[in-house]
Amino acid sequence: MKVEVCVTSVTSARIAERAGADRLELCAELAVGGITPSPGLLEAVREAVAIPVHVLVRPRSGDFAYSDEILSQMLRDIEYSRELGYEGIATGCLLEDGNLNMHGMALLAEAARGCHLTFHRAFDRIPDWETALSGLEALGVNTILSSGQAPAALQGLALLEHLAGHSGCGIMPGGGIRPDNLKAFMGKGFEAVHLSGIPKLSPESFKGLPLNSASLLREGTPLLPDENLLREVVKRLKDPVA
Repeated sequence: MKVEVCVTSVTSARIAERAGADRLELCAELAVGGITPSPGLLEAVREAVAIPVHVLVRPRSGDFAYSDEILSQMLRDIEYSRELGYEGIATGCLLEDGNLNMHGMALLAEAARGCHLTFHRAFDRIPDWETALSGLEALGVNTILSSGQAPAALQGLALLEHLAGHSGCGIMPGGGIRPDNLKAFMGKGFEAVHLSGIPKLSPESFKGLPLNSASLLREGTPLLPDENLLREVVKRLKDPVA
């Protein structure tokens, strides 16, 4: 069973490699579940480590229902990762009802051809996961990253074991993996385990002006600007006497 470590920088990638990780998943912004890393980070990590790296292609936080325009962006991100020689892609897309978007996923799978393809934890939001599993197998997905549709992989272990025994895709438990619960995942037929290795954090002592906007965080449909509000601002600035 392999160990895949989720990293967000050159420093964290080097730490994971030194620690003996088998491969890395490279992303940005762990606090929102990970998004696609920048071109600069992709180039820097490619030069910094020798072990296989899989690139997370997730264009934004929130849900996994993407427009055609966003899917086109994801295809470009995959192509750039391939050009840099990355060994794998972790990605996924869903319909608005939460089920697998087979058309969109087929486009992503085709773009990732020749790379190790992981369907990420969007799997844990799919209500009809059995149909999705068949679809992912048909598309040639190599690995499914999942917590067993539970808040943490240990809580979802029963479903994870079922998936490992009935899926043509490798199953990679992720979510709350730690040294003290690792034994529960050993010998169960899992392809790998996935973790960030970040220790339990104490409250931050930062005293400066906070720039985070917790009210903007969304697990569902992402926020969009109010066009009328923007027009009003532009109008008042450009024509203050109107």
